Amino acid sequence: MSEWHTYGMVVGMASVKVTVTLGEQELEQIRSLVAEGQTGSVSGFVQHAVRVGLADVRGWGAMLAQALEETGGPLSDSERRFADSVLKAEPKRLKARRRRAA
Repeated sequence: MSEWHTYGMVVGMASVKVTVTLGEQELEQIRSLVAEGQTGSVSGFVQHAVRVGLADVRGWGAMLAQALEETGGPLSDSERRFADSVLKAEPKRLKARRRRAA
């Protein structure tokens, strides 16, 4: 099968080139892994990390769906508002604690 190159993409393949910003230390660690032969390339490492991350998110989503089903279904609007208010308030409480401790 011949490949057609169009603006950095290879037509007919399941991959698309993207730009990703990484911290300098993270990139150096990945390059070290490549140099040590523990991974084939920076791109391959990032592709693997994305697959692992997606599987992790799907796993948590499935676990959440099962937990919700076992405990009465999805959150009601009032339950969601309560949860949002608690979760949004937490960072403020932590900042106040840090100020008091300083």
